[in-house]
Amino acid sequence: MALRGNLRDFTITQLLNLINLARKTGTLVVESPSETARVAFREGKLAFAQIGQEDGSLAGILHKANRLTAGQFRSIQQRSRQVSDKELGLLLINAGYVSQEEILANLQQHFTDVVHNLFTWVEGFFHFDNELLPPDDRINVRLDLENLIIEGSRQLREWEQLQDEIPSLDMALKFTDRPGANLRNVNLGVEEWRVVSYINPRNSIRQIASATKMNDLEIRRIVYGLLQAGLVEIIRPEGAPAPPPVRVFPTEDKEEQKSLVNRLINRIRSL
Repeated sequence: MALRGNLRDFTITQLLNLINLARKTGTLVVESPSETARVAFREGKLAFAQIGQEDGSLAGILHKANRLTAGQFRSIQQRSRQVSDKELGLLLINAGYVSQEEILANLQQHFTDVVHNLFTWVEGFFHFDNELLPPDDRINVRLDLENLIIEGSRQLREWEQLQDEIPSLDMALKFTDRPGANLRNVNLGVEEWRVVSYINPRNSIRQIASATKMNDLEIRRIVYGLLQAGLVEIIRPEGAPAPPPVRVFPTEDKEEQKSLVNRLINRIRSL
């Protein structure tokens, strides 16, 4: 089965379904305009996943999950350059830092998060490499894809709705002037407050997402919630160039419009 194509033609959910049904072993390489993801499988099960140059090491994943302190992470980083993740995992277990179950649970969550991130990718190219096996120096997992596929389908529907509501991340946000729109009277979570702290007519939504380390889906979810609560409105960023004028039909005369359309149709048929 040759898997190669464009994300405009195949969604990540559809690709996972094909890999699951065919019980494929190898690596799915997905290239977006800005970064590359590699998702490895064994017999149709998720084994490993990484996006771009992120720290996908065992120490980095455990530190991000707050299983290691900053000091422990720095100390392990200095010593782990000569050992593989598998050897490091044994060292951490023997030293009593974490258990085997905790290591596997955190790796599974990290790899799942990577795939969830991929569900928002709609631009780019992919290919499946049968010869590129899951990395031997990293700890692999064996995750069934069924739940990921179901979650991907749900997330895709949500993504399409949010894209309709917030079509461009290059717009900015400002607090509404609506009477009664008071942040102190609204229960916001930690992530919402992080976004709120960056709201400024000069900051685009894309810049806020970058500053808060959120992907497109996460920032759209929060902005949509703030819009629904009537707390913010979408505006053009201060200093941004005005949009180009909308091109209208060459003529306002209805009969002339009809004649032009008919000539275009005839021209296309003659090609």
